[in-house]
Amino acid sequence: MKGKKKEKIVEGLVSANLISKEEADKLNRHFKVSKDSLEEAVVKQDILQEDKFIEFLSKYLGVPNIDISEFEVPDGIIQLIPEDFAQKSLCIPIKKRGKILGVAMVDPTDIALIDDIKFVTGYEIEPYIVSRRQIKEFMNQHYETKDDIDEIMKYMKDEELEVVKEEEDSTDMKALEAAIEETPVVRYVDSLIAGAIRKGASDIHIEPYEKILRVRTRIDGVLFEEPSPPFKLKNSIISRIKVMATLDLAEHRIPQDGRIKMRLREKEVDLRVSSIPTLYGEKIVMRVLDKSALNVDLEKIGFEKDGLDKFLRAIQAPYGLILVTGPTGSGKTTTLYSALSRINTPDTNIMTAEDPVEYNFVGINQVQMREKVGLTFASALRSFLRQDPDIIMVGEIRDHETASIAIRAALTGHLVLSTLHTNDAPSAISRLLDMEIAPFLVSSSLVLVVAQRLVRKICPKCKEPTSVPRETLLEVGIPAGEIDKITPYYGKGCSECNNGYKGRGGLYEVMTMSPKIKELTLEKASATKIKDSAIKEGMLTLRDMAILKFKKGEITLEEVLRVTSVV
Repeated sequence: MKGKKKEKIVEGLVSANLISKEEADKLNRHFKVSKDSLEEAVVKQDILQEDKFIEFLSKYLGVPNIDISEFEVPDGIIQLIPEDFAQKSLCIPIKKRGKILGVAMVDPTDIALIDDIKFVTGYEIEPYIVSRRQIKEFMNQHYETKDDIDEIMKYMKDEELEVVKEEEDSTDMKALEAAIEETPVVRYVDSLIAGAIRKGASDIHIEPYEKILRVRTRIDGVLFEEPSPPFKLKNSIISRIKVMATLDLAEHRIPQDGRIKMRLREKEVDLRVSSIPTLYGEKIVMRVLDKSALNVDLEKIGFEKDGLDKFLRAIQAPYGLILVTGPTGSGKTTTLYSALSRINTPDTNIMTAEDPVEYNFVGINQVQMREKVGLTFASALRSFLRQDPDIIMVGEIRDHETASIAIRAALTGHLVLSTLHTNDAPSAISRLLDMEIAPFLVSSSLVLVVAQRLVRKICPKCKEPTSVPRETLLEVGIPAGEIDKITPYYGKGCSECNNGYKGRGGLYEVMTMSPKIKELTLEKASATKIKDSAIKEGMLTLRDMAILKFKKGEITLEEVLRVTSVV
């Protein structure tokens, strides 16, 4: 509450005969040397009882007052305002009615704060006035108190300094781990990880900024912001995760990688942890590797029948190179694992070079790359060729050396599966040529290329028909004659989904190396020319696949536009 507002309210107190003119002058002098709120000043100066002041202020401002101690606020409502935001702004959500959120506030005249709460929650705000004492007592009951946080931070900083001093002393590391286990920080970290797993998140991001520790989870390929923990706990939370992942607590200058194994309701989950130094501290990303959620059934991951038939014929071939392309997080590894699961038989020697090994499979020899000791994709491939393999999987072809050895293996009687980072299937040929692989080697060894993306599927529980302008459907690429036969759908949102979406499916652009495409490869034709030829031969592009799923009512038009391009 700013100075002029305070002065007017003091005048109102005098007019209401609640304080004298001398007491008003005393208050105004106090405000010139102190940043105390009006309520704090009235109570400190013993001028007026707190409850009488709140009652007056309620009538004066026309804002209802409330006794928050009499309220039992459900957790679902409390969580609508992030804890650190609530503690900083002294506001508590107390009830919800439709799109209106009732918020108990110390200063309901703060229009900027009300706008901020509206932005954070997405609700229209109905303010209630409450005393500073009551709101702090409520927070002490429902949040970690500031005293507790200060104690935690002091405790954690002392232990952290000791680790830095002792560096890699394993005894001190165990002592630190035991110390962290006793603090509320562990409850927050465990709750964050368990909640992300339950929601089906693939990644958890913990990002330090100047005045906030931002937490986000990636669900169905999209990042969602989570309530931020108290900023004072930043170092403690990051230290807790580093201890769990057996990372070096004393090292803050270079990136580190580790793993955490957790059990949640009889389900084992691995977390791949990566830390990297940023301007305001170490950013942590935890990749959730839930083997129970891994779908290795080729019939169920999203292939259309024609594309699936081509893919199955390719992976059952005795030799040749098969490439799966797409950006990071597009499901390439899942497709390769699905293929290996299909062809993993007792009479087949399968070897994989991965960075990292995400899931373990019985019957497959999986090798983790370790570049620091010289175990790279290229060196692993050379060793594989001396291990009598039938099938080889290379996590990624990144350079000329790896590509050259993979193609040599494919030409000498081995089936080789790998990935590339390209936008579509035809570009894979151009990428190999850019790596200075001879055109005749590419045309001789390459059997099939699959480009893929992941799209969010509409939640079946809250799926409803919707309308889309005819012009929009024409722009997307749907023929005019088919528009009237299409019923677009969307998910309105329910308790079992994320804003109308639940789960993901794949889009697959499958290109076989036909005689014509081999000829174009030998001619070093452009990716555009190769793509045009593949389409004439029946290849469905990623956009075509997305439109097919849209027509079937599996995905929204927004997903078609978000994930695919007309180019």
